[in-house]
Amino acid sequence: MGYIHLTYLHLLTVVPAFIIGTYLLLKRKGTPKHKALGKIYMVLMLITAIISLFMPAQLGSTFLNHFGYIHLLSLLTLYAVPAAYFYIKKGNIRGHKRSMIILYCGGILVAGTFALMPGRLLNTWLFI
Repeated sequence: MGYIHLTYLHLLTVVPAFIIGTYLLLKRKGTPKHKALGKIYMVLMLITAIISLFMPAQLGSTFLNHFGYIHLLSLLTLYAVPAAYFYIKKGNIRGHKRSMIILYCGGILVAGTFALMPGRLLNTWLFI
């Protein structure tokens, strides 16, 4: 699968994850709706991270001729999602909350900011 196709798949998962994640951060926690949307959000974030690992870095230095610094955020996501899940299953609300905030900030906000930087594909689609 080519880079453009992976980009479309990535956007198809990360855009709804951004919307759901924002909603979850702003609304009341622990409700049945929160739990249902949280599961969807976590699955979307896992899929997003996995897809991103197949997308070669387009800017900056690379590792193994493929991975860039932005891929570290994919690894963060692959750690934070199961951590948040196991924390909440054990009743550790503080750990769950911390993992979810790190996931949202690193996996969506920071990664999204990097994706919008000049020279990146998303920047050219939106601003040029």
